[in-house]
Amino acid sequence: MNAVLAYVNASDDRISGRVRAWLPPRWIRWWMLWATRLGDGWLWLAVAFVLLDGAGRWRRVLAAAALAAGLANVVLVMLKRKFRRRRPCDFAPHPAFDVRTSYFLRFVPSDRFSFPSGHSANAFALATVLALTSPWMATPALALAASVAASRVVLGLHFLSDVVAGSLLGVLVGATCCLAIVR
Repeated sequence: MNAVLAYVNASDDRISGRVRAWLPPRWIRWWMLWATRLGDGWLWLAVAFVLLDGAGRWRRVLAAAALAAGLANVVLVMLKRKFRRRRPCDFAPHPAFDVRTSYFLRFVPSDRFSFPSGHSANAFALATVLALTSPWMATPALALAASVAASRVVLGLHFLSDVVAGSLLGVLVGATCCLAIVR
């Protein structure tokens, strides 16, 4: 198991180094900044208000989404406390996105630990509930969740394995809550 973790860590270091060396086009920089801010919960709060206005089934969807977000947060806090992995920006900040000095990202990161990505877990938990309950929302919800997850790596806030683990956690929690409450 130590060999697997060493391999993942080495891969994460290599990928983070390549991302730090890449200066993305301006539109990608803006997209990543906005995606990470949307992952802070503003868009999901707006979706919750829309669902709250609905009746019957939509209230069950809202209940499943709220439970998924809450459960994902509980699990990820436990995992972060257990692993206590430092963030890539603690080792070497991205020259285009220094989260310690950027006005746009001033309050990010909200916690010290990297594994797993909370933004990714929440985005995929909520997107999974929306995708499973409303197939017409699947593509935009999952594309937004993928953008949030990608932004965390591009901005240097998480390693790739943090985002993958957070995304998988979110899908698992979201699907479980959806099946338990909506269906």
